Amino acid sequence: MSKPKLYVLDTGTMKMDKNFMVAMHNPASIDNPSPPAEFIEFPVYAVLIDHPDGKILFDTGCNPEGMGENGRWPQAVQKMFPAFQDESCYLINRLEQLRVSPKDIKYVVASHLHLDHAGCLELFTNATIIVHDWELSNTMKQFAMTKDMGAYIWADINKWIENDLRWKTIKPDEDEIELVDGIKILNFGSGHAWGLLGLHVELPGTGGIILASDAVYSAENYGPPIKLPGIIYDSIGYVKAVEKIKKYAERTNSQVWYGHDAEQFKTFIKSTEGYYE
Repeated sequence: MSKPKLYVLDTGTMKMDKNFMVAMHNPASIDNPSPPAEFIEFPVYAVLIDHPDGKILFDTGCNPEGMGENGRWPQAVQKMFPAFQDESCYLINRLEQLRVSPKDIKYVVASHLHLDHAGCLELFTNATIIVHDWELSNTMKQFAMTKDMGAYIWADINKWIENDLRWKTIKPDEDEIELVDGIKILNFGSGHAWGLLGLHVELPGTGGIILASDAVYSAENYGPPIKLPGIIYDSIGYVKAVEKIKKYAERTNSQVWYGHDAEQFKTFIKSTEGYYE
């Protein structure tokens, strides 16, 4: 029987004010009344797991049509959260480099439905799309009411509906769900967004990896002490999720892979270089 392989798909970068990543990281004071804002660049990535029971994709990056004068993203979003991708970084091309087509994917686990994690969901019409129940229901409610959706992109969601994606939702009371042998969906609940999911992947050689996505943006958020991001729905839920990840990592002796940590991302083996097994 073949062993699972995990590929890190580099889908480009974004930029934003660091205060969105680590809230109040440089507060003004009497000694420093006007600290400068910092416009930081950070990675956006997806993870492909080639498993004997089927191919699994964790997150899908940004839509290549997001930026530009006629882009899907509102102009205000493009200016505050610009994305940078050359064509090799487009998710469909990263998969093609591995000779994988969207129709080959059995499961897509969407950590949440923000523009930089769910931007290419529309491609995966053969897959079961797994998402937190609160995340999907609240996104669809907002979609029905307004086109101004912040980090949720109206044009992306419209494509999900047009393409009749097959959703499976994880309910709030479901904690750890075995997806296939050695891979569990972790329910982080509300925090950074309405509802977040992670994955725990146990690889024969590498050991345990927790894909935390934006439940933990970066090592600085992870702490100690835990630091809240500036983009947040539920601050109490956020802290609970990070504490849950810390305990789970300790119990399973697992690495924690953050959602957007530039320094950590440099250390990853990218799909163009190899894989984890």
